[in-house]
Amino acid sequence: MAVTEKSILTRLYVVTAFMFLFAVAVLFKLVNIQFVQGDKYKALAMERTEKMFTIAPNRGNLYSDDGSLLATSVSRYTIRFDAVTVSDEDFRKNIVPLSNSLSKMLGKPSSHYQKLLRKAKVNKNRYALIARNLDYSEYITVKDFPLFNKGPYKGGLIIEQKTVREHPLGKIAERSVGYENVDENGYYSGVGLERAYGEYLRGVQGKRLKQKIAKGQWKPIGWENIVEPKDGYDLVSTIDINIQDIAHHALLGQLEHYKADHGSVIVMETETGEVKAISNLGRTEAGKYYERLNYAVGEASEPGSTFKLMSLVAALEDKVIDTSTVIDTEKGRWKIYDRTVKDSKWGGYGKISAGHAFEVSSNTAFAKMIHNNYKNDPEKYVNRLMSMNLNKKLDLPIKGEGEPVIRFPGDKGWSGISLAWMSHGYEVAMTPLQVLTFYNAIANDGEMVKPRLIKEVKEWDRTIEKFEKEVINESVCSKETAAKVQQLLKNVVEKKYGTGHGLYSPNFSMAGKTGTAQKNYVSKDPDKLKYISSFAGYFPAENPKYSCIVVIHEPDKSVGYYGADVSGPVFKSVAQKVYATSPLVDEIDMEKVKDQRLDKSYQRYYAEAQKNYKQVPNVKGMSGMDAISILENLGIEVEVRGNGKVKRQSVSQGTNLKDAKKITLELS
Repeated sequence: MAVTEKSILTRLYVVTAFMFLFAVAVLFKLVNIQFVQGDKYKALAMERTEKMFTIAPNRGNLYSDDGSLLATSVSRYTIRFDAVTVSDEDFRKNIVPLSNSLSKMLGKPSSHYQKLLRKAKVNKNRYALIARNLDYSEYITVKDFPLFNKGPYKGGLIIEQKTVREHPLGKIAERSVGYENVDENGYYSGVGLERAYGEYLRGVQGKRLKQKIAKGQWKPIGWENIVEPKDGYDLVSTIDINIQDIAHHALLGQLEHYKADHGSVIVMETETGEVKAISNLGRTEAGKYYERLNYAVGEASEPGSTFKLMSLVAALEDKVIDTSTVIDTEKGRWKIYDRTVKDSKWGGYGKISAGHAFEVSSNTAFAKMIHNNYKNDPEKYVNRLMSMNLNKKLDLPIKGEGEPVIRFPGDKGWSGISLAWMSHGYEVAMTPLQVLTFYNAIANDGEMVKPRLIKEVKEWDRTIEKFEKEVINESVCSKETAAKVQQLLKNVVEKKYGTGHGLYSPNFSMAGKTGTAQKNYVSKDPDKLKYISSFAGYFPAENPKYSCIVVIHEPDKSVGYYGADVSGPVFKSVAQKVYATSPLVDEIDMEKVKDQRLDKSYQRYYAEAQKNYKQVPNVKGMSGMDAISILENLGIEVEVRGNGKVKRQSVSQGTNLKDAKKITLELS
């Protein structure tokens, strides 16, 4: 008996000791959790039930030079319903009037919303979707609907806001305007001005507290943000939407006519370097064109004969020739080692001056001129090109600028024929904008300015930063040389023998150079031979205001491929329409040429309007710029919606002008 009692007592002591130790361990753990790891577990609990979310700020607006919006941020709202927070009585009283209000605004029947709300109530859904992508005015209206006007707790209203980027003017300069994205790690990517000036446009993120209400679903707590987001700054670009519209449609029409692969056009203000228009269009498999890539900035290719200007300037500066130096074109064929340089004119041009060789674009003359004068010292020619900044990037803020190629003797690819081939634009590479920058320098009497796409950064009406004219090279050549080649560039268009004479107009002056470069010329398969057609120059020829380059890749050879035929008309169309819409009063008397200006299609419409001067003409199918010019010259106030060609006009053809004080044009 005693033994049994002793055994029981021993067991009792062991159990008691174990329980005591267990209690001590529990107490220790509680103390540790409460005082040592308390903050950690509190934070973990909060993280699982409440979480701080960032709020993206509104990006700044991007404007054209006249204040038109090129890109803007717009708030869009999603409306959801928390059925749990709403009392049964409030729900019963308000479900019908709320559904009626939603039906009236959103278009679906009231029964649809009644069914949706009742289902959410039965299922205790705390995150039922009501509507997406509402604008600000719709969001304000929804907040005042029955039940929702009681707020997030009693009314169950959940508002989610997001910011989207829109381009009010559609496809105008879309690739140059660009975009910017950010990934989950905060890394930014994108193209165009949006990416280049993202640090100004982004703004500062805000913060908002949200509560977890279901798996993967978070509901904002209260109406207010913890930290309000700060909107980004606005940017004023150099883009002129009128010139941009002209350039875009002129390029598009030519690409379609020649079934070309892609092309670009740039218009730049000569004195300041401000880019007034930049259009890049590529072809889809279906034959449609859109802003595919920024070819003007990013695509470096062999420029062909537009590079003859650089070679001529180099030779004149080094005084190895003068414009009157006579060169034998060798019947249009000149063999150097195992290669033959050919002129486009069979039989050549005979013995001609260097200046005349430029005007008719003789390849043989230029190959002989550069090879024979520099063959004993090729470094001299290349150094001269490099002194004109032709081997350097423009260092643009826009990402992806193409790398110019100017080989030096001894570099990979240099050979005994390199001087001859470089002379007329082969074995070198430049982007359209780099070529234009040099032509612009010649128009500027030798001063090379950096192309610029942004004028200033603003916060409301306050200027944060201004971007001024920047000179890259004060003098790419002497004023004497500049004057000589300026006259030759003018002759290319004005002289009957000039390669650009087909573009000549007595109503306005232009100066420039044609270019036709072969692609895949090393291939022996003639079907693989492609062309790059270009025209670079400026206008007016005297006191130039704008420089312009047009480059079109791979036109259909059966339709045409010479620069004067393919790219030249785009240059002319831009020049003549800019003349018609810009106040170039010092260069042209608009009244004098009023009845005969512009191209044939414009003249036809203009003549029709003048003939029926008492009636409103039909402008459907015309470009917006042409239609505006015609109607405003008839004394009609014009309002334009959209961009492109005229799709509808609010006042019909034949209406008496006295009854048409204002007309609205809807553009496609």
